[in-house]
Amino acid sequence: MRVLGIDPGSRITGYGIVEQQGNRLVHVDNGAIFTDSAADFPGRLKRIFDGLCSVIAQYRPDEVAVENIFFSTNAQSALKLGQARGAAIVAAVHAGLPVAEYTALQVKQAVVGQGRAEKSQVQKMLKALLGLPEIAQADASDALAVAVCHINSFALKQMTGSAKPASRKPTSWRDMKL
Repeated sequence: MRVLGIDPGSRITGYGIVEQQGNRLVHVDNGAIFTDSAADFPGRLKRIFDGLCSVIAQYRPDEVAVENIFFSTNAQSALKLGQARGAAIVAAVHAGLPVAEYTALQVKQAVVGQGRAEKSQVQKMLKALLGLPEIAQADASDALAVAVCHINSFALKQMTGSAKPASRKPTSWRDMKL
C-alpha cells in the first residue's frame, strides 16, 4: 500500500509518500508546496490543488491521509487552514482516491507512541523508521507522519478485523447509496 500524507497549510502544504512493503515502511518522497503569500487567496488554493494533483499523478498513491484541523484562537487562520485542507481533499477525491483524516494527537500516538510527543521526537522517530539521511523539512515531516499513522492504523484495523478494502468514494450524489 502506498500512502500520500498531507499536512495542509495556506502558505506551505507538506506532502510525504510512504509505502508499506510487508512489515517495512519505505520512504518514497517528501516535499512541500509553497504558495506565494502575496498572491490572492484563491490563487494559493489553486496552487495547492495543482501541486497535489501533480504529486498524485507522479507517485500514484493508493490512499491519502490528511491531518485534521487543530483548534485555533484566530478564527481567520482557522478558516484559511480549513480551505487549504479542502483544496487538498478535493485533489485526492478528484483522482478517485479514498481519504482518511487524523488529528495531531492520533498521528503522534501512531508514530511515537505518545500523543503529547514533541515535534522533534516525531521527526527523530520518522528518521529512524524510514531510514532518512536527515530530518525532513517541518511540513514534509508532518506529512510523512500522517502517512505512517494511516499505514499503522490500517494495519491495526486489519489485525482486529475491522479493516475494509479501499473503495473509491462516490463522485456524485447519484453514486451514493441511500
